[in-house]
Amino acid sequence: MAPATLPKSERLCGKKPVAALMEHGKGGVSGCLRYRFLRREGPEADAPARILVSVPKRSFKRAVKRNLLKRRIRESYRLQKELLPAGIDIMFVYLPREVLPSADIYAAMTAVLTAVAAKND
Repeated sequence: MAPATLPKSERLCGKKPVAALMEHGKGGVSGCLRYRFLRREGPEADAPARILVSVPKRSFKRAVKRNLLKRRIRESYRLQKELLPAGIDIMFVYLPREVLPSADIYAAMTAVLTAVAAKND
């Protein structure tokens, strides 16, 4: 088992991949997270999953709170990323207008990753 890290290669960045995810991806809501995912095709299908995390500025004006929530979401993903199959791009958007504890975010992440794994089989 690989160490639970989150290197740059597992972060979703660039206009084309994000636009493809937004246009063709499937999604849903689970707990405090909205998610959208897309299975990659071709030679990238066996590459590790890539994530994108977003916390709306409309809900949290202070960057300190947005960064805190993004750290909590990334940490929840990092600890459970083995639940997700390879070759998936996934985006997480934080929904509530208050800062939830890490345990709630962790539980929502578990639900999201199991749902995406089930839909992808």
